[in-house]
Amino acid sequence: MQPDGAIVILLGAGAGRRLGGAAAPKALLPIGGRPILAVAAAAAAASSRIAALVVTFPLGWEAEARADVEAVAVPTRFTEGGDTRQASVRAALEAIPQDAEVVAVHDAARPFASPDLFDRVVEAVTRGADGAVPVLPIADTVLRVRGDLVDGAEPRDELALGQTPQAFRASVLREAHAKAEAAGAAFTDDASLLRWAGHEVRAIDGDPENTKITTLADLAEADRRMGGSVG
Repeated sequence: MQPDGAIVILLGAGAGRRLGGAAAPKALLPIGGRPILAVAAAAAAASSRIAALVVTFPLGWEAEARADVEAVAVPTRFTEGGDTRQASVRAALEAIPQDAEVVAVHDAARPFASPDLFDRVVEAVTRGADGAVPVLPIADTVLRVRGDLVDGAEPRDELALGQTPQAFRASVLREAHAKAEAAGAAFTDDASLLRWAGHEVRAIDGDPENTKITTLADLAEADRRMGGSVG
């Protein structure tokens, strides 16, 4: 695995519990006749900034994950994911060469991330940021609620919706994960983890088409976008 270019950690170990008892882990389910993992891997590999992938898979599903990604045209390694997203990223970091300079972390559940989005987050890091995260503005009013009472509203100009892929200087990402593990601190994404660890994370323009598959409705919509017909 070459250190030149960024390495993508492609997270495919999630169980997808909100999909209602699917027959396979979420990343291995089909959309338009192709596994979600395969679609996400192809998009990452199509970026001119990406040199290799490290794919995480659920316990017992390595053969299926390998088969889904076999057509990807960049070097690929596989590692068993952990019980949490954060643990899966730590496991994948162990499979990345110590001399790697930039690592991008991407949820396979966002299979419509464009190669251009990978290019832009990696470029933000190569220009000096510790990390970069794509964000979207919030269109709706955001209310603060206590019980069943509205307690106030949050200013939307200071809030945004985060996406993946997120890119980081590899040394900073390793350091932040080690610090979080030692402190027992848990985060839902790596940009939040880096900010907690005291590092700069730059926001770049996200892509509204880069949607995440979480529910059965999301899966059906992704299948429709790929030209298929779920359920």
